[in-house]
Formats: sequence, structure tokens, C-alpha cells
Amino acid sequence: MEEDSSQFAEKTPDHNMEADKSEDDHQEEEEEEERDPESNSLIQPLLNRNRTLSTNPLAMVGAKVSHIESLDYEINENDLFKHDWRSRSTTQVLQYIFFKWTLAFFIGLLTGIIATLINLAVENIAGYKLLTVAHFVEDKRYLLGFICLTGANLVLTMIASILCVQFAPTAAGPGIPEIKAYLNGVDTPNMFGASTLIVKIIGSIGAVSAGLDLGKEGPLVHIGTCIAYLLGQGGTDDHRLKWRWLRYFNNDRDRRDLITCGASSGVCAAFRAPVGGVLFALEEVATWWRSALLWRTFFSTAVVVVVLRAFIEYCSSGKCGLFGSGGLIMYDVSTVTVSYQLMDVLPVTVIGIIGGALGSLYNYVLHKVLRLYSIINGKGKLHKFLISVVVSLFTSACLFGLPFLAPCTRCDPHLTASACPTTGRTGNFKKFNCQDGYYNDLASLLFSTNDDAVRNIFSTNTPTEFHPSSLVIFFILYCILGLVTFGIAVPSGLFLPIILMGSAYGRLLGVLMGSYTNIDQGLYAVLGAASLMAGSMRMTVSLCVIFLELTNNLLLLPITMIVLLIAKTVGDTFNPSIYEIILHLKGLPFLDANPVPWMRNLTVGELVDAKPPVVTLRGVEKVGRVVDVLRNTTHNGFPVVDDDGLVMRAGLGVGARELHGLILRAHLIALLKKKWFLRERRRTEEWEVREKFTWVDLAEREHKMEQVDVKEDEMDMYVDLHPFTNATPYTVVESMSVAKALVLFRQVALRHMLVVPKYQAAGVSPVVGILTRQDLIAGNILTAFPHVEKSKSGDKRV
Repeated sequence: MEEDSSQFAEKTPDHNMEADKSEDDHQEEEEEEERDPESNSLIQPLLNRNRTLSTNPLAMVGAKVSHIESLDYEINENDLFKHDWRSRSTTQVLQYIFFKWTLAFFIGLLTGIIATLINLAVENIAGYKLLTVAHFVEDKRYLLGFICLTGANLVLTMIASILCVQFAPTAAGPGIPEIKAYLNGVDTPNMFGASTLIVKIIGSIGAVSAGLDLGKEGPLVHIGTCIAYLLGQGGTDDHRLKWRWLRYFNNDRDRRDLITCGASSGVCAAFRAPVGGVLFALEEVATWWRSALLWRTFFSTAVVVVVLRAFIEYCSSGKCGLFGSGGLIMYDVSTVTVSYQLMDVLPVTVIGIIGGALGSLYNYVLHKVLRLYSIINGKGKLHKFLISVVVSLFTSACLFGLPFLAPCTRCDPHLTASACPTTGRTGNFKKFNCQDGYYNDLASLLFSTNDDAVRNIFSTNTPTEFHPSSLVIFFILYCILGLVTFGIAVPSGLFLPIILMGSAYGRLLGVLMGSYTNIDQGLYAVLGAASLMAGSMRMTVSLCVIFLELTNNLLLLPITMIVLLIAKTVGDTFNPSIYEIILHLKGLPFLDANPVPWMRNLTVGELVDAKPPVVTLRGVEKVGRVVDVLRNTTHNGFPVVDDDGLVMRAGLGVGARELHGLILRAHLIALLKKKWFLRERRRTEEWEVREKFTWVDLAEREHKMEQVDVKEDEMDMYVDLHPFTNATPYTVVESMSVAKALVLFRQVALRHMLVVPKYQAAGVSPVVGILTRQDLIAGNILTAFPHVEKSKSGDKRV
């Protein structure tokens, strides 16, 4: 369902005190605020809460408001799972492993093919458009050239926007924040469907060809994950293959591994950086990692590189239209001699500081712009479409009009006539509106595709090509375009806009240094791009390797590392990374790796006290009770408690109850649909269960309560829940701190965490409550415990 998205702007917890507090209570609170926020003992009860723990099941997925749930990454160790695991032969285990690697191969193969087709389409569409406009400009028919450029860009933008607004809202944006949330344990509906994949491909071609200030790198990551998701489940939700071997992957854990492979393959396809793609998945998107997954992601990226290389070899002879050696971002500076001295460390440090400061400033301003866009987009589909149209018109006017502000520069006499000036779609020295023998340096950056603009500004051994004024205009323009373009209803990526902005001030600093440095101006541009990406995205290791694979020069490693470390350090002092900001804006319940310090002052027992009472089921429960619970609650997990027939144990009296485990909502619905009912209350035998159910039946997650039809006379019958209950759920004692529980919840990738009492005795419930990821989100906790945040230091991470 689609609702007003303006409600998903940041929500500030209400910190107002109750008006009817007494003066003594007010003084006590002031004394508490003066204390260290981490000095509160867990033994002492926390300050009084003023409301219950709140959760929000809605979030923005792409450009659509959706109802979200958590994923079941935890292994459900019920009787059927244990029997299936014991009964698997060595051949079946080897088949399972073989199919994992087969899927990893096809993920890399298809991602590489689609990435090549996208690049081929963009280079040809944008290339013929620019050649046509250049012909009009050369003939001094400027108005006709402007109309041609603006009209073509507008049509391409409208195609991309209409597809996103009307058919697949989840295809809008880069998709990386949603992928991070999915791998963190948040189910993002319709994010990886076939319609999203198709719209993402076509929309990326249209938006990038339209000259908008966005890249195809983020969308390629999303495309790779869509391919992985569809391969893993054997097709779309409505049309799926039912091959037996595909059923092995019909679970959230294996699907998570495949999507990780898809994300790394997408980055590799965007930058031709296989190792960088693996490290990007490890550093930026993946929450859970292991060595076996490392090998499979590396295998997928290796397949991508082979596919890309094969297409480049094929297209280099001119068989792909205007797509030649370009189209795939590759800046080979291996022939450049990189030499630097001790005094070169100073400008490199300055680049890092500038990148960190500008990156954090960019994040701050973009945050405000996205909040404004969320309000406008909430007014309806027409407003989303109109924003895209306005941005396209503004971009076209700037790209065509601003080069006329730059003076024409005489070509270097050492260059051949074919090298300067150039009249084609590529080349450094664009003739544009200049006479023969002269070139327009600003047109070399603006009147080209974004990929070509980066190649030009990264070009080496061209110290006099760009004027400082042109670089300043280019930097200011792309700062503005980067802010207003990201957030419109088209597939978009952040990598290329940030690279363009960073390379502009990097090259400008190289020009200003002049003869005082030994580093080439093109390498200054590379360092500037790296610094701004680190300052905005806060990545270091993966960015370092990506830029090394792009430039193909290991001599850049020391100064690149220095720049990235400085930029990230400076940026972290101001605000979070851009993807964390977007996750918060979208309302996705992402669990951060580090808990907020004040979480040490809360116990999980206090959290469950702020929630409604936990709903439990008995091991052998009445059908009517199960139906009533499913119809009147939205919970996805229920503790199963046995309250009779227990063996007397030391220290427990008559009437003691035992926690048998946790049963999922989907499994309860599967039981009701198959009408596995008993006329008397008894526990079933293992063979009875296996006659009616298999592990495949419980792997399905598409069961809906509306599909259940239970007759009135069946309501008084019984159902045995023991064989379907996860008998080994993760439990924590009620005295555990929220900070420690959060770390456990995230690292083990849980959906439910049971809270058990510190002391067990007759008459005491064996389960105090149940926690989900929504209960561990800092903002949700503060709505119930507004007094816990004592100072500004509570916002920092440990």
C-alpha cells in the first residue's frame, strides 16, 4: 500500500516531562542529569517511563511506502528439520554445495552481460544525441541544438520516471540502503522482483543517457541482487520453478548469501574491480560474513570480469556502434610515473581534510533535500513525475549554456589536429563553439557523458588543459546537480556524482600547486574523488582497492590510504555516512554494530515491561485458541510453554511450567491449512508428523491467514505444536543490558529473542517476554524511556 511518505521524515522523540510532576521529582531528575550517563547501576530500576514501547511497521522501500517484517536467518531446529538434516546423504550434501557454486556462477554471468548491455545502450544513445547536438553547434544553430539536447534528455527522463512511478516504485534510487537493510535482517517487499529488475535496467539506461547527474553503479548493485534473488527462488513470486534442488535455497539464510554475491558482482561490473567488489560487500552492505561466502563472492566477481573483458575485446573493433573501449569506467594511469616527496604530504593531507569536511556537508544538505522531497512526493505520483521533469530541464540548460561562459583556448601546437580540437562525443579538447585550432575546456567536462567527463578530468600529462575558473564552475554546478538529482523518481547512484565533485576540487588543487608538487594534476583529481567518497560514504579499504583497480597503478597506494583515512576521520566527527542517513530517513529498522552508550543503563527486562504481555501457546493447544491468536495479533513468533506433565525437578514445585521453544506464525498457518488436528489432547509420534509434513512445507513463507478455512466443529479439536517448534531459541536473562542484547541480536542475525526470568520457581512464567529488532531501535526505546538520554554523549557510539 502506498501512503503519504512525508510521515517518514525523521521523528524526534518527545522529551517533554509530564506537567503534573511534583517539585521534588523535578529536582531529582536534575540531579540525575548531572551524573555520568553510563553510571547507572543495572540493579537499580530506571527512571519512570511515560508510555509503552512503540514500533513502526511501515518504511520507505525505493519510492514506495511498504509494510516491513524481519527475516528468519536463524536455523529453526524443530523435529522436521532435524530429521531432514540426519537423512541427507553425502550425495545430497555435495549437490547442495555444487548448486551454491552454480548459482554464484550464473549471478556473475548474468550481471556481467546486463552491465555490458546497459553500457552499450548508454554509449550509443548518449553518443548519437551528443553528435547530433555538436553538429548543430558547429553550424552555429545554437537554439536548434539546445532544443534537440533538452528534448532528448526530457524524453529519456520521462521514460525512466514513468516506469518508476507507475510500475516499480522500488526501482527508484540506488537500492543500496535497502540491500543493507535486507542483509541486516529486514525484509523489503518487492525490492528484488522481476518488475523491479526490468524497470531498473531500462530506467538506468534512460536516466544516465539523459545526462542527469547520477551514475549506474548503484543501480548495477541493485540489479545484481535482483538476479541473485530470482535465481535463488527459481523465478518470480507468481511463476516459480519447482525443481527439487531449488528447494534447498528456499530459506532466508541461503538467499542472503546469494544476494551478497549479487551485490559484489554489481560493484565489480560497475568499476571492473573484482577485489573491490568483494571488499565493498564485506565493508559496506553485509552484516554477517564467513570465509565460505568470501570465496563465492570472489568467484562471482571473477566471472563478471571475464564477461566484461570478452565484450570489450569484441567491441574494440567497432562492432558495437559507438561503444568501444569506453563505457566501462576504467582510468588506466599505469604509464604515469608517480613520484612524490615529503612536502607532497601536505597537499595530500589538505585533500583529505577537504574531502571529509565537504563529504559531511554534502550529507547534511542532502539530508535536508531528501526530507523536502519526501514531503513533495507524498502529494502523489504526479508530483514525483514533475520533479523529475524540472530537474531534467534544469540539467539540460546548464550543460548546454554554461560552456559558452568559458573562453576558447588555443590548442597546444605539439598536439595533432585530430587530438585538438575534437568534435566527436569523446575526447579531451572539445571544439564546441570555438574556431579551428581552439577548444572549450568546460565543454570537455559538461558536453559529454558522465563517464567521459571523469576520464577527461582524470587525464594525465595535460597540465594546461583546464582553467581554474572552469573547474570552479564545474564543481559548483555538480554540487547543485548532485543535491537536486538524487531523490527523484528514477534509478540513480551516488558513486559517479561524488567522483565528479571530488575530482573537480582535487584537480583544482593540483592546478594551484603548479610546480610546487611532483604529482600529476590527473592524480590529484583521483585523490580528490577518493577523499570525497570517503568523506561521504565512510568507506576505506574497499574504496582504496577500487581506485587502485581503476587506475592500475600500485604506486598510488600510500597516498590513497592517507587521503581515505583522513577524510573518513574528519567526516565521522560531524555526521553518519550517507547510507546511514538514508536508512534513517526511510524508516528501515537497521541495527547498528555499536549500541548507544545509554543502552547499558537499561535491561531487557525493563524493555519487555514496556510492551504488552507476551502471547504464549501450550504445547498441545486448542485449534480455536490458535485461530484466535493468529487473527487478533500480528506477531510472527509465539513461545510454546508446557504447563503440565512435567517431571518434578530439584527446586521446582507442583505447577511449574517449561519453555519448550518458539513457533513461527507461518508454521501455525501451515498446520491449520493442512488441518492436522487431534480429537484428544495428546502428543503425537514422530512418524505421524512425517506422514503429513516435510521440511519443504515449512520452508514456504507465502501462507496467509485469509487462506485458512477452519470449521466451527474443528475449533474444539487440538493441534500438537511440539514437532514444529524451534526447541533451541536464543534466550537471554532479564537482567542483561540492552547494549549486550543488541550485539547478540545483530551478530547472530535473530528475528526473535526470548527473555527468561532470572529465578525460576513454581508459579513463575518461564518466559518474561520477547524482543524483536523494532524493540532494540534507539529511537523506539526513547519514546518509552525519554529520560535515559542524559547528555549529547548519548548519541556517540561505543
